[in-house]
Amino acid sequence: MTQEKPVQKIPCPRCRQEVSWDNNPHRPFCSEKCREVDLGKWANEDYRVPGAPVDPEEAQNLIILHRNED
Repeated sequence: MTQEKPVQKIPCPRCRQEVSWDNNPHRPFCSEKCREVDLGKWANEDYRVPGAPVDPEEAQNLIILHRNED
């Protein structure tokens, strides 16, 4: 007799609806809509990863240096 693995349920990070983790093409989200809304919030900079402010000129110089390494 084999035991079935219990279905793992998690809350959608956007709407908090419980959703199955297994066989969910949108995980950790409940739907494509929640996934796309979340992506849009990152793109609009509604969400940010904390860190020190970056001088735009310094950032551009780092990009140029990185490109020249290749």
